[in-house]
Amino acid sequence: MLSYIIRRLLTMIPMLLVICFLIFVGMELMPTDPISYMVGPEQIANMTPEKLEEMREALGLNRPFIVRFFEWLGGIARGDFGYSLTNGQPIKDIIAAKLPATIELSLYALLISTVFGVFLGILSAVKRGSTTDSALTVLGMVGISIPEFFFGLVMILVFAINLKWLPIGGRTLPEYTSYWQQFRHVIMPATILGISMTAGVMRYSRSSMLDALNRDFLKTARAKGLPKWRIYILHGFRVALTPVVVLIGFRLPTLVGGSVVVEQIFQWPGIGDAFVTAVRGNNYPLVMMIALLTVTMMLAASLIVDVLTALIDPRVRLE
Repeated sequence: MLSYIIRRLLTMIPMLLVICFLIFVGMELMPTDPISYMVGPEQIANMTPEKLEEMREALGLNRPFIVRFFEWLGGIARGDFGYSLTNGQPIKDIIAAKLPATIELSLYALLISTVFGVFLGILSAVKRGSTTDSALTVLGMVGISIPEFFFGLVMILVFAINLKWLPIGGRTLPEYTSYWQQFRHVIMPATILGISMTAGVMRYSRSSMLDALNRDFLKTARAKGLPKWRIYILHGFRVALTPVVVLIGFRLPTLVGGSVVVEQIFQWPGIGDAFVTAVRGNNYPLVMMIALLTVTMMLAASLIVDVLTALIDPRVRLE
């Protein structure tokens, strides 16, 4: 397994190089100019063309495309991610400040969706054709169909404004002295992200469990008179878990890069919020690094999922 992991890590290097190039080309094709965001329209109107060229030269915007690409790539290799065009802050400091908040939110959402999604999916498969199965199927369709922002606004209206049980947004306040005080802030955004994921995990778990229940070895176990709980939990669940692990493993990096809507609704100071701000401000160095971070996490998740699959299912061999 160690040799397989090393080969996969080496394979990721050319993949990341190609992805870096595509990200850089995509940002290069954007029609906007970062200077138009850094300097107000009235100031630009009063600036001479020579002054604008000096600013572009200082920011390195006048250099050839290929030169800027390799400079950016070399900086990443040295651990230098560049600087924000809007405030001059090092991008690695921005990511270091924003990433923990998004990871915290994503892990809670992943925990919620995994526990409820797997449990409800297996329950629906075991109760196939019953009222419980039909009700859970309808709930799953509702959870997939209704957008996150609608759930978010409803929860804010009910639990924050009317009942006043939870804070409307933010992550923490200066007067908080314990994590349990801060935990109240993560309940609503994590629940919203968890609901949107639970529906997908539930449907996937149901299909996987139904497939496992039709296997010959489970039919043999039933014929031998083994208890149902042992058939479902010790035998069927283990087989059904393998494809579910693949789905869940790829959800974490997707959550980190795709929690933009929830972070905006609940004013959560994470990567999604920073990404939206960077796009609005044409802050392309920050946009590129967040995009590269998300892709890197996807590649890492792919490797982790393969290893976990081999550990869960002894029939799987890493070649």
